[in-house]
Amino acid sequence: MTRLPPRASRRDAAPGSIAIQRASRASHIPSDATLRRWAHATLGTSASVTLRFVAEAEGRRLNREFRGKDYATNVLTFVYTAKPLAGDVVICAPVVAREAKEQGKDVAAHHAHLLVHGLLHLQGMDHEREREAQRMERRERLILSRLGFADPYASR
Repeated sequence: MTRLPPRASRRDAAPGSIAIQRASRASHIPSDATLRRWAHATLGTSASVTLRFVAEAEGRRLNREFRGKDYATNVLTFVYTAKPLAGDVVICAPVVAREAKEQGKDVAAHHAHLLVHGLLHLQGMDHEREREAQRMERRERLILSRLGFADPYASR
């Protein structure tokens, strides 16, 4: 979870809204309606969130700039405020597709998992310690199950 903003999402997402930005042209990114449905199922509360889908170069730049890691990662979360809940979730579309293929998962299911994962970070959940990781994974499993997806951790 990163607490520094990549963009001024406050102007993109009005209070209690979910804005979607597509800086990647990947065809496997789910529709806006689907993304909003998944987000609402995860958030359960009013939030101002920007979901930004990026290509590899932007994902790598953001990860390097805000986390000091020089590679594109699958999802980054930028929290602005906890009350009211506001922030950005940045998903690197090529990394999602590559991971889904490597792990033998459906790309839509992997998108759903990473969106849920990022939004749980936005709500303050983390996985740095074992107990926190277990709690977060339980929550992910529950939400994804309600959305009709299999356990993303089952193959571990």
